[in-house]
Amino acid sequence: METLSLLLDGFGAALTPVNLLLCLAGVVLGTVVGVLPGLGTAMAIALLVPVTFRLDPAGAFIMFAGVYFGGQFGGATTAILLNTPGQSSSMATAFEGFLMARNRRAPQALATAVLGSFLSSVVAVTLVVFFSPLMVELAVGFGPPEYFALTVLAFLATSAVVAGDVLRGLSGLGVGLALAMVGIDEQSGAVRFTLGTPQLLDGISIVVVTVGLLAIGEVLYVASRARRSPATETVASGRPWLNRRDLGRSWRPWLRGTALGVPFGVIPAGGAEIPTFLSYGAEKALAGRRGDDEFGRGAIEGVAGPEAANNATTATSLVPLLGLGLPTSATAAIMLGAFQQYGMRPGPLLFTQESDLVWALLASLFIGSVMLLVLNLPFAPVWAKLLRIPRNYLYAGIVVFATVGVYTARSALFDVLLLYVVGALGFLLRRYGFPVAPVLIGVILGPLAETSLRRAMAMSQGDVGVLFAGPFAVGIYSVLIVAVVLSAVLRPRRGRAGTG
Repeated sequence: METLSLLLDGFGAALTPVNLLLCLAGVVLGTVVGVLPGLGTAMAIALLVPVTFRLDPAGAFIMFAGVYFGGQFGGATTAILLNTPGQSSSMATAFEGFLMARNRRAPQALATAVLGSFLSSVVAVTLVVFFSPLMVELAVGFGPPEYFALTVLAFLATSAVVAGDVLRGLSGLGVGLALAMVGIDEQSGAVRFTLGTPQLLDGISIVVVTVGLLAIGEVLYVASRARRSPATETVASGRPWLNRRDLGRSWRPWLRGTALGVPFGVIPAGGAEIPTFLSYGAEKALAGRRGDDEFGRGAIEGVAGPEAANNATTATSLVPLLGLGLPTSATAAIMLGAFQQYGMRPGPLLFTQESDLVWALLASLFIGSVMLLVLNLPFAPVWAKLLRIPRNYLYAGIVVFATVGVYTARSALFDVLLLYVVGALGFLLRRYGFPVAPVLIGVILGPLAETSLRRAMAMSQGDVGVLFAGPFAVGIYSVLIVAVVLSAVLRPRRGRAGTG
């Protein structure tokens, strides 16, 4: 009852006209930033920190949280319509969402993403409100061995389940890991795979890899097949909204995605990318068991699950930030700096020393989710009308959009050149039937896997047994073994069923 009373007090503070206006401004700005690849919510909040320093702390953090949530909602829009994720956490959404858009189901894909984001956010924030102490204990229990186990699970799940062809999936993962190793090794200071180019010392930006593989690679692949279809073909946007069948296919992936995303937000294990890819892989595997072959042609489950996982992770990532002072993403790190500028120290004492601010912030997350639903859902058919643009103009626009977004991220012409090199790699992957997902997961999680492994080995003075010592690590590897065994058993059965 005490928690409920504190939450009601938080709503009283968050529902003041000034804080409502700041929340609205935050979710609108976050949505805009989420749509534009290369900007990111971390940069948006970093620019807002000095501007909002004169504001009341509660109002400032309500605005920051609105930007954080809005960025996740907006990132799915361009992922679905243009195959260009605004946020790296929307990459898994692009795989089936873009195919839905090409099949005249863009409004359904957008509506599924928005509804899934809203429902998962509400569920996750509710869990944060009532179970924060338990979530903090979960975060404390994770160390380098557990992080390494999670990355291994994500690597194998993405390579085997998502890719379908295990050999090609592992090959793609190897390409991604190679790209992730470019630059200076943070622990030893060694220079790796830079080919003597100073601009590569900082590594290859994830924005360049994401936009290059998905957007530029798709444009080059479509251009290579232009003679087989009219250059000015218009893609119809289709009928708006979700019917009963769409809702029936979406609600279970929403719940499963939320269940995957909630724990991953609590632990600093690579942000929302792991749960979104795991959700996509789980939905694809379940579809295969049902005999549903729509994955790879625009399955609505492939949008519903990852988007729910994405936003559930975003909501619960505030638990380690507020309860431990431990940021789990770049955006959370900027918010941690903002707390320090206001003279506050996030941690267990924050809930007692700054309870008014904390509960107003948590209440504003519910309000911001409702605002985002109202702002985004009615406009799904409007956004979908972008697909009425003739295809040659649309893909030219994607190239311009991607180039400007990548240049804006670091104002470096070399990044633009690198964008087209990675885009050519994306074209070759499509041309020869290699999956893109394992490449992306390798680039994103490769540094985390390497750092976690080396830290675990340093802790144990080279004893490999430390990787399997903790209960969480043992549980993760057990899940992995069960998944591999089931995959090995079920795959031949499906093959015999297909030939029978």
